[in-house]
Amino acid sequence: MTKNNDSKRPTHAIWQVIGEGDKARWIRVGAAWPNRDGKGLTLKFDAYPVAGRTVVREFSEQQPEGRGSR
Repeated sequence: MTKNNDSKRPTHAIWQVIGEGDKARWIRVGAAWPNRDGKGLTLKFDAYPVAGRTVVREFSEQQPEGRGSR
């Protein structure tokens, strides 16, 4: 397979989401990279969420409002 991810930079952010809708609080807890075979992601957590849900989102130029702030 062709190596399509020469960069060591992560392509996704890992978020802990507490709450629902407009009141949800998004806390970044890690990053993720695609595996070389393209069949999964390698996850690196800076913190382990114990409440709420965990969401993996692709990085974008503009993060949605309310995400990433503590």
